[in-house]
Amino acid sequence: MKKALILYACYGGGHISAANSLKECIEKYYPNIEPIAIDFMNYLNVTIDKLTTTAYEEMAKKVPYLWGTVYMKSEKGALARFSIDSNKLLAIKLHFLIKRYKPDYIISTHPFSSQMCAYLKKKNKLPRVKLATVMTDFAPHDQWLVGSEYISYFFVAHEAMKDLIVSKEIPEKKVFATGIPLSNRFFLDYDKNSLLNNFNLSKDKFTILFFAGGRFGLGKKNTYKILEDIARYMDNVQVVAIAGKNKKMFDAFNDTVKKYKRKDDIKVLEFTDKVPELMHISDIVISKPGGLTTSECLACGLPMIVINPIPGQEEQNAEFLENSNLAYWIKDDDNPLGVIFKVINNKDIFGSLKQNVNKYAKRNSTKEICDILFEK
Repeated sequence: MKKALILYACYGGGHISAANSLKECIEKYYPNIEPIAIDFMNYLNVTIDKLTTTAYEEMAKKVPYLWGTVYMKSEKGALARFSIDSNKLLAIKLHFLIKRYKPDYIISTHPFSSQMCAYLKKKNKLPRVKLATVMTDFAPHDQWLVGSEYISYFFVAHEAMKDLIVSKEIPEKKVFATGIPLSNRFFLDYDKNSLLNNFNLSKDKFTILFFAGGRFGLGKKNTYKILEDIARYMDNVQVVAIAGKNKKMFDAFNDTVKKYKRKDDIKVLEFTDKVPELMHISDIVISKPGGLTTSECLACGLPMIVINPIPGQEEQNAEFLENSNLAYWIKDDDNPLGVIFKVINNKDIFGSLKQNVNKYAKRNSTKEICDILFEK
């Protein structure tokens, strides 16, 4: 039996979700291939893993513009060189893990493992292993492309991203615009009326799915204000507001619902595993533009209203969505309620967003990646 080693890291949920979706797909459709998903940073050094993941989360939550600066500066110059050199050193230990499992394929959903495996390939440590890189955002950071000559496959979110990567002198035959891997649950057939009943929602109202930023709780004052304005002024809509693991946000949302007597049509949830179901009963999503959430929305045919992007990759995602007429981006000097009202109540604007979203939908991304990689 052949083996596929899937490497991810816990810097945001997109890398983990992509790895899990690939593992799920291989288990379902490829009985002759054993998938093994591993948090490679945790394996390499628990202390470094905790320090770096904590640093990322704290910067993203408390000083997001600092994270944006780190993100941009890590493409070129001293910081980029330090990162690349560090990954070469860590690759030595990663090789022990690879030798233990003896994989035929290595799939990286994080740029650092992609770099490490490319370095090992260069040193002839992985002579018969096929390397694949799965990018989990909507714009390519140069760290993803380090050692590209040793990577056999690059899987990216959309055609324009493929064109950009090819313009960086990476052979077109290596780059595939499959979309980002998603769980099969987003493509199941759901009974919409039954789901609406389960969540005590009306089938006659426009439904907004509102992600509040989870544990980061970015722009929390702005986020509170958006839900309060909807509760106060938009009685023609219903909302599912997901506070995630942010208890303060959850309590504040519930206070707003009570204040404006909207408990019948604004449902506040903590962390939920029902996102696929909720997307299938929604008309639009208000959210940060993380790579995972953005992919899920596109796959489900949902336009977005973008709020509070983390500077760096999420701002690049927001720019892509806005420039492609897939979303409206509420910026600092915008009136949030005005933007939401315009998008929802103008049939031409909403219809245009909906039409474009369906053009960009990648509803078979995970299976397509596996079929290309395993040449089925």
